[in-house]
Amino acid sequence: QVQLVESGGGLVQAGDSLRLSCAAAGRTLSNYAMGWFRQAPGKEREFVAAIVWSGGSTHYAHSVKGRFTISRDNPKNTVYLQMNSLKPEDTAVYYCATDPTGLGTEEAVVYDYWGQGTQVTVSS
Repeated sequence: QVQLVESGGGLVQAGDSLRLSCAAAGRTLSNYAMGWFRQAPGKEREFVAAIVWSGGSTHYAHSVKGRFTISRDNPKNTVYLQMNSLKPEDTAVYYCATDPTGLGTEEAVVYDYWGQGTQVTVSS
């Protein structure tokens, strides 16, 4: 059984920063690419960022590029999402997921295990 547990969400003001963590149990994350997705109320889940197993390649949605940074610590079996210069439109539930292809794709359907999500709310 694979479990992904996100943490670090909260209520912040526009311009603030947050760091989300995704800790895994039951699977060694170093074998997989990892992704972060988000879903705002009334909207579809959207890709945020992805990182390959080595950490050597990352990919971001246009809306977060330059503000968010994805990283991973394979010995700790944890993936992070550093979010800076937060905007009200970043408000959403953020999910991490594992990509067994190793490619770090934007397509949610490729990801096989998902966490329960952590709420991020950015006030103006």
